[in-house]
Amino acid sequence: MQGDAFVFDCVCHIFNFDKKNALGKAGEMFINHLYAFHQVLTPPGERVLKPEEFLREWSVDEIAEMVFTQSGTDMIVAQPLPLTDLFHDGLSQWEKCAEMARKYPDRAVFWGSINPLEGKKALDLMKLQVEEHGAKAFKLYNVRYDYGQPFPWRMDDPRIAFPIFEQAQKLGVNLIGVHKGVPLGPQHIEHTQVWDMDGAAENFPDINFVIFHVGLPFIDEVCWQLIRFPNLYASIAATVNFVVRSPRVFAENMAKLLFWCGEDKILYGGETPIWHPRWALEAFWNFELPQDIVDGYGCGQLTKQAKQKILGGNLARLHGLDTSAKQRELGQV
Repeated sequence: MQGDAFVFDCVCHIFNFDKKNALGKAGEMFINHLYAFHQVLTPPGERVLKPEEFLREWSVDEIAEMVFTQSGTDMIVAQPLPLTDLFHDGLSQWEKCAEMARKYPDRAVFWGSINPLEGKKALDLMKLQVEEHGAKAFKLYNVRYDYGQPFPWRMDDPRIAFPIFEQAQKLGVNLIGVHKGVPLGPQHIEHTQVWDMDGAAENFPDINFVIFHVGLPFIDEVCWQLIRFPNLYASIAATVNFVVRSPRVFAENMAKLLFWCGEDKILYGGETPIWHPRWALEAFWNFELPQDIVDGYGCGQLTKQAKQKILGGNLARLHGLDTSAKQRELGQV
């Protein structure tokens, strides 16, 4: 736990940053940009990994050590990436994420991931991931770079996206996350915009959709979506890592979210191993919005109750998880 908050991290990847895994220069650009994030946002006093320490294949147990032993994290989402347009194994291989959930069944939840452009193959893989590997949700990535060119798809596309959502519902899954904003490598920023979330939320009101990275730099648009659709949520994964190096930016982002959608629709994400989860988690727990931000945005303070919800309570609710029972299971009470 962090303080007295149950921490349920909504995004943790088992990355394979080995350059041999990259499909050419586009993939190398992608991982180099992630390494730059690691360098720039890791605060003074915390260890910045050397390129050879970071740009390699990470193991399930290394990630588990960082989140469960070295930080106040109680549970994680082991989240794959389907970036087979840029990497041989998609960058965070779904089989490894399923393995983490098997090895740490009381602390890790597996989210599946597929490429909707693959049609029936994607639908069959969803079925496999749920029925044989226990996937509880899905993470999508609608910026593709197939055939060496941008090849995006939209969350409101009836031909590509809607069959995926329908299949999820058939499988008893009502939680889907999608990468928005934060263009990496050669990806065009226009393809990371959030306009398509309205159509997804409107047409599938029984599915809860998580907009990862609060769509940065499109956070204002995301806020207008969050307040209009009850089934839209925002993850501060990567956003939370501004908390030490750029606290004013972080404060303004949080103020916007608190003003527009309130504390019940925001989810914490640590993005291990891009950053070690300990320092951002501790900094967030101790963080207070500057008074001029509170007054200027009219958002109210980032209270202890808000932090408890953001750090784990909201995601636990979406997963139907009783945090009190889980704390007893983990021997915390």
